[in-house]
Amino acid sequence: MGTGAADGSRGARRWLPWLGLCFWAAGAAAARGADGSEILPDSIPSAPGTLPHFIEEPEDAYIIKSNPIALRCKARPAMQIFFKCNGEWVHQNEHVSEESLDESSGLKVREVFINVTRQQVEDFHGPEDYWCQCVAWSHLGTSKSRKASVRIAYLRKNFEQDPQGREVPIEGMIVLHCRPPEGVPAAEVEWLKNEEPIDSEQDENIDTRADHNLIIRQARLSDSGNYTCMAANIVAKRRSLSATVVVYVNGGWSSWTEWSACNVRCGRGWQKRSRTCTNPAPLNGGAFCEGMSVQKITCTALCPVDGSWEVWSEWSVCSPECEHLRIRECTAPPPRNGGKFCEGLSQESENCTDGLCILDKKPLHEIKPQRWSRRGIENASDIALYSGLGAAVVAVAVLVIGVTLYRRSHSDYGVDVIDSSALTGGFQTFNFKTVRQGNSLLLNPAMQPDLTVSRTYSGPICLQDPLDKELMTESSLFNPLSDIKVKVQSSFMVSLGVSERAEYHGKNHSGTFPHGNNRGFSTIHPRNKTPYVQNLSSLPTRTELRTTGVFGHLGGRLVMPNTGVSLLIPHGAIPEENSWEIYMSINQGEPSLQSDGSEVLLSPEVTCGPPDMLVTTPFALTIPHCADVSSEHWNIHLKKRTQQGKWEEVMSVEDESTSCYCLLDPFACHVLLDSFGTYALTGEPITDCAVKQLKVAVFGCMSCNSLDYNLRVYCVDNTPCAFQEVVSDERHQGGQLLEEPKLLHFKGNTFSLQISVLDIPPFLWRIKPFTACQEVPFSRVWSSNRQPLHCAFSLERYTPTTTQLSCKICIRQLKGHEQILQVQTSILESERETITFFAQEDSTFPAQTGPKAFKIPYSIRQRICATFDTPNAKGKDWQMLAQKNSINRNLSYFATQSSPSAVILNLWEARHQQDGDLDSLACALEEIGRTHTKLSNITEAQIDDADFNYSRQNGL
Repeated sequence: MGTGAADGSRGARRWLPWLGLCFWAAGAAAARGADGSEILPDSIPSAPGTLPHFIEEPEDAYIIKSNPIALRCKARPAMQIFFKCNGEWVHQNEHVSEESLDESSGLKVREVFINVTRQQVEDFHGPEDYWCQCVAWSHLGTSKSRKASVRIAYLRKNFEQDPQGREVPIEGMIVLHCRPPEGVPAAEVEWLKNEEPIDSEQDENIDTRADHNLIIRQARLSDSGNYTCMAANIVAKRRSLSATVVVYVNGGWSSWTEWSACNVRCGRGWQKRSRTCTNPAPLNGGAFCEGMSVQKITCTALCPVDGSWEVWSEWSVCSPECEHLRIRECTAPPPRNGGKFCEGLSQESENCTDGLCILDKKPLHEIKPQRWSRRGIENASDIALYSGLGAAVVAVAVLVIGVTLYRRSHSDYGVDVIDSSALTGGFQTFNFKTVRQGNSLLLNPAMQPDLTVSRTYSGPICLQDPLDKELMTESSLFNPLSDIKVKVQSSFMVSLGVSERAEYHGKNHSGTFPHGNNRGFSTIHPRNKTPYVQNLSSLPTRTELRTTGVFGHLGGRLVMPNTGVSLLIPHGAIPEENSWEIYMSINQGEPSLQSDGSEVLLSPEVTCGPPDMLVTTPFALTIPHCADVSSEHWNIHLKKRTQQGKWEEVMSVEDESTSCYCLLDPFACHVLLDSFGTYALTGEPITDCAVKQLKVAVFGCMSCNSLDYNLRVYCVDNTPCAFQEVVSDERHQGGQLLEEPKLLHFKGNTFSLQISVLDIPPFLWRIKPFTACQEVPFSRVWSSNRQPLHCAFSLERYTPTTTQLSCKICIRQLKGHEQILQVQTSILESERETITFFAQEDSTFPAQTGPKAFKIPYSIRQRICATFDTPNAKGKDWQMLAQKNSINRNLSYFATQSSPSAVILNLWEARHQQDGDLDSLACALEEIGRTHTKLSNITEAQIDDADFNYSRQNGL
């Protein structure tokens, strides 16, 4: 029923236009006149025979939200215009028509429009979009307009594809993809960079036309930024997620510098060249340059050879002038490589008649008597005068030669040569004699020696510094002696001057020194100094490693126990009448020195002060390090922190400098400095073979669960202070050292470290799941000076009766070194064997002042300096002393010091503070004596032997 009604309605709609046309035709017939002429109404086209022509056709339209849209249609000439939508006529009541007259053609123009609602479009379910078109009628026929589609406009919220951030190298191509949300009409896309629109027409390097994508053909640094894709249509605008584009620059090496000069003035050394990663420098996370920044090659510098004279030739035949000649050449050897030419004359001449006068070039015995008689009277007085003068000259010469021989037999070896046995005290037989009063090497020449004393002592004896009054009061052996002459079995002569102990009067010097953090100054008198030191020792201890001591003109040594850090203040470095409180501390927190690039911190940061203190002689600072020292694999620098907190390089340990001196030993670096401050050692690995020394140790403690036992394996830099920090932490946690720590060589080859537990007794213990092996990245181990690196393992015993634990801890670097720690311990504290953390050190007295702080007695030290500071024809100077003590580099530093030998001995004291190995110094001095001393005076040796035998016979 409903369907039929609907069909009827559609049919009526379909025929309405035709019915209207019929009504128009009937009305037109009725309007004809009586004469049969036709009267055209206003609505009839005035130019019959023309089909309707559309002036305006309906356009495609979009419905936005719920707002209807209007479709228009205009045609001429047209009797009627109707809309047809989706194949069906639109009811005439929905049409709005207007008529007008086209003045140019006189034809009637009809305009019609309809409204289309959102509901109408949504209700339509056809194979195509909702569409409408116009149909215009004239008496000749109909005309149809184009179809106009009507669609509902929308834009989804989510992009089908958001652009993704990228990191691209410079000059690389950047492609950012963007697929806008679905929408009608299709959305237009616009790109924003840092919220600013991108205009591709102004930048030929950018293309935004290809499928909404953004293409940058060659990336520039300026192309880095945040990119956003904007989609918009007539409904709304949508923003994509921002994509961050980073244009990075990989580092590139600069050109190599020229090869440096050979680091030694003669002999075998090395020279280096360097390059920097600045061409270009890495930027925005770009890769650092691969390869070596420093190259070293060996070099050989030709040593200058000074010329030396050959022996004189034989005297020539006596010439007619009564002279003969002899010559010598500078060929033994000749000067080479810039060496000095021989000094002195190459030719000598002298009278060959023993000074007798000649006449007319004839010997005197050939002169006739009568001729002699004429002149004899005139020259008789002259001959007598000349003869007397000659005899006097000969007598003086004989006297000088005798005195010289006598002086050489008694004092030559006492001035220039020092025997090693005098330092070590390992003598078997001694012959102590007094020497003459006028010896210039006596420390106190004004004192009158006892010339009657001559004693011989047999058996071992140790020579002590007379400044040590406690030892001197126990034995009066040296009291009456102003000089000592020691004869050893090797017939090597030693003359050591020992001054009267009254040289130091035991006077306490008062002075000023800063307190606390250098905020003020005060004066300390001798009677108040002891209570002050006691108050310092009673201060509450802090977790930071710090020690202080009061030092004066006598100098001393400040030691940080169990850290390997020490400070040596030489005698005389602090002016007389002054005393300073000197402190030393080690930074145990986060290092303030931030490494750049591949640089590694190799030592603790050591601070010594006060910073405004001035010294007259360089002091020695000893800092431990963890590098496996090799100039082929490491480039090690000494750095100092400025007052602004920045670090600046003082020097490279391989460079030549006169401002300070660095002596690198296998486990420590000894630095001679003139100013206090904060110092540290850094290293730049030159090759992958550079090695850091790590100390590996295992600690154990019971867990909260009575069946669990925890193992903690540490890998720290091989410096005593780093291990001391581990020990301190473990003491707080109740941990016990289970095995002696071992040394692991960790290479800079970028391979990681593996730590695993092996050989656990299967029926007594078990390891908790997934903890049998742990791996630590290379970078974490290589920079482990930040915090102690450790791995923890948890073991569980099956029954409480199990009290013994036996296993192995394997620590190895992939493609590197390996160490095994054998754990064999009891988990019960009462049964556990105690393993000491550190070797015994003098931790009770970290500050030692005065002569006790030094290994070399002061009197012997003065004798060495007097001998070697002055250049010697035999080559026994401070350079030979440095060479024999393995100091072969940067000798120009010592040359600038007022006493080079004293500075060399200070360096020796710093190097041998633990062992006090006086044997090494004694052997060096004895070797110098053997090399440059020739005992050619047999008479002297016989005299000495006679004295020695006489002393033994008399039991002295």
